[in-house]
Amino acid sequence: MANVAANAELAGQPTLGAPDAPRLISQRERALRTFTSNRTAVLGVVMILVIVLIAIAAPLLVPHDPLDQSVSNRLAPPDSEYLLGTDDKGRDILSRVIFGARIALMVGVFSVALGGALGTAIGVVAGYFGGKVESGLMRLTDVMLAFPDLITGLLVLAVLGPGLEKMILAIGLTIAPRFARIAYGPTLAIKGKEFVEAARSIGVKDGRLLRVHILPNVGGDLLVYASLWTASAIRLEASLSFIGLGVAPPTPTWGQMIREGTVHLALVPWYSLAPGLALLATVFAFNLVGDGLRDVLDPKARA
Repeated sequence: MANVAANAELAGQPTLGAPDAPRLISQRERALRTFTSNRTAVLGVVMILVIVLIAIAAPLLVPHDPLDQSVSNRLAPPDSEYLLGTDDKGRDILSRVIFGARIALMVGVFSVALGGALGTAIGVVAGYFGGKVESGLMRLTDVMLAFPDLITGLLVLAVLGPGLEKMILAIGLTIAPRFARIAYGPTLAIKGKEFVEAARSIGVKDGRLLRVHILPNVGGDLLVYASLWTASAIRLEASLSFIGLGVAPPTPTWGQMIREGTVHLALVPWYSLAPGLALLATVFAFNLVGDGLRDVLDPKARA
């Protein structure tokens, strides 16, 4: 009987009564399972996909042109024609909220991409090279971090003026020091590791060390913060638009609509409520995804 089992095992056939060996899974598959098992993170992804699809298909979804004015329909209540009513110029609020998602997502994604690239480069270079380079770059970062985000955005926009591209640049510069601080710490720890020293000892250049060994090992932390700061960038865009330094009217933005609706808040609450809820849902979705990514990439959170 033992010989039969041995022959079956050599032939690659399962042995009767022998337990199945556990299947090894890759790190990527394990991370995907961890993320998908987090229901709130999956909910955040679904919400973001819905918002992105609404923004992309905005010209097909809106019932009215968001820029068309109708004085006779000024501050009309919600009805079958205007599902969320009209604003003080007779424009359809629902159409403007839908088109406002485009501005919010563009500013959020592109400003984080700009600030992430700039801040990561500063943090990695400062942490890797050290010395005067580290002192100069990190002291500049500390000075920028001393100002609140809204104040920094105000200063940049006060110099550049309003506009979509300038808004992206202002928020990107505001976020960059935070990425630099996050990238700086792991770079200090990784550059002293054995595999980095081994690569340096065989003549690997600094550029390749940074690209191949340093950046991939700090990317996890940066990815988590990128999703969280996308929500912060969208909120900051709404704040700047609220005080009149956002995209110039009549382009619809959520912050601008909330500001215009505050004048009529007592009598027409849906004017500010609709863009406010849209802003809340978008920021909430990105925060859910950020928490899910943290659980995947942070060993302490997984434990």
